[in-house]
Order: sequence, then structure tokens, then C-alpha cells
Amino acid sequence: MRTSSGRRPDGEHEVKGHAFRDEGADPDGRDAAPPPPPSGPPRVTWQKLTFLPTVLIAVLLATWLWFEQADLDALTRNALSDGQVSKALWQHIQLTAISTFFVLIIAIPLGILLTRGMFRRAMPAAMVFANMGQATPAIGLLALLVIWLGIGRRAALIGIIAYAVLPVLANTIAGLKANDPMLLEAARGIGMSPLGVLTRVELPLAVPLILAGVRTALVLNVGTATLATFGGGGGLGVLITTGITSQRMPVLVVGSILTVALALLVDWLASLAELLMRPRGLEAGP
Repeated sequence: MRTSSGRRPDGEHEVKGHAFRDEGADPDGRDAAPPPPPSGPPRVTWQKLTFLPTVLIAVLLATWLWFEQADLDALTRNALSDGQVSKALWQHIQLTAISTFFVLIIAIPLGILLTRGMFRRAMPAAMVFANMGQATPAIGLLALLVIWLGIGRRAALIGIIAYAVLPVLANTIAGLKANDPMLLEAARGIGMSPLGVLTRVELPLAVPLILAGVRTALVLNVGTATLATFGGGGGLGVLITTGITSQRMPVLVVGSILTVALALLVDWLASLAELLMRPRGLEAGP
């Protein structure tokens, strides 16, 4: 259809007497705006955000109410007074956070390096050492480190780190090796540097597996940190061992419940990070 001036509207062409319109152009000759992308379901639902925290708050509140009405002897009150519980909890959080930080800066770069060029030959040896760290009983590994380094937090941290490197290292290697070679070749074909391919293609695609390994390492660290007390590292293990050795059930209950609650809370936070950091392109459509 021609305008009054004899010129066809923008976006319309004539081929062998037939008028054709460009895709995306409206009848007025203006380019039509592309339709908005369909919005998928929310990554984090309100049930995911509220269920576990509500359960943990209820359990901790019930424990506190039980202690308020319980008849505690002098030894139990002494073990739980003067900020002993908060001190042990804070030490446990510190052990978990510091060990996880070092696990990440060791395992992820090492996993990247072991998938590059000539360093692939060292992958079997590195995996053997990582497996040895987790195959060794944690209490035995800690005892050896205490003999070598002496009593203190350093020995406990090294033991926790050695025990948690394997899941992050193995998942980093698996995530990078699972990438489609044709996709990586296409990225190189459009002129991306090796570093650009790694940071903009390989690592984003490997994020789900890497985060799953980090989540596993976090929970392992919370559990293994209870053994730090045997090396003088403190933590909630102090309450647990005190409750066992003195046969005071309330002290043992406090240490155990706080350890379980911290492990569940850390796992919940890691699951949220796993959902939020997952690339949108890897999510399955409806």
C-alpha cells in the first residue's frame, strides 16, 4: 500500500508486484517494539525464605524455655554462664568462615589450573592428595597436626581445610570439563581471549556445580569444627565434650542443638546463594 506521495511506508517492500513488510514493523511504518521476554517463576519463593528459619527459631526458643524452668546444678550453670555459650558459638562461626575462605581460594583456582593445557597431567595426583585429606579420619588428622604444629587454632584450621577441599575441587573440575566444546570453540571464534572464554563462558556455566561443592564444604566445616576442641581450637565442641565428660546432659544438649542449628542455617544460606547465582540461561523453561 502506497502513501499519498507515492512512497511506500518504511518497512514495506515490493517484490514482483507483491508488497512485503519487514518483520517487526507496524502498519504505520514504525518499527514495533519487541515483545517483553516472558518472566519465569521467582528463583526464591517465600516458603524457601521462611520455612527453615521459622523451624530453627522455634527449636531454639523451645530449648531456651526448657532451660529457664530446668533445675540446673552448680556445675551446669558454671559451664553455661559468663558468656561461655556465646563465646563457643562465635569461635565455631570463625572456624567455619576462615576455613571455608581458604578452601575457596585453594580449591577453585587449583581446579581451574588443572583443566588448563599441560597442567591436566597433574590432575590425578592432585585428586589423590585431596582424597587423602578426606579419607583420613578427621580426629586422627587433627591429632597428627597437633603433634606437628602444637595445640592451637592453626592446627584445627589446617585440619578442617584439608578435610573440605575435595568437594569444591572435584566439582570445579567436573563443572569446567562438562562445558560443551563447540560452545567454547564458538567463543574463541568470535575473538574472545582465553581469559575471556574462562571468565565469561566457562565459569558461568560451571557455577551450579561449583556452588554445590561449596555448599557441601560449608556443612562439612561446621561438623568438623566441633573436633577443634581436641586441638585447643575452641568452638561448640567445648560444650559437647564438657557435657560428655562431666555427664551433664543440659550442657551436651546446648552444644549439640547449636551445632545442628548452625549447620542447617549455613546449608540454607548456601542454597539461597546457589539459586541466586545460578545463570538465568541455565534454568529450564516452563
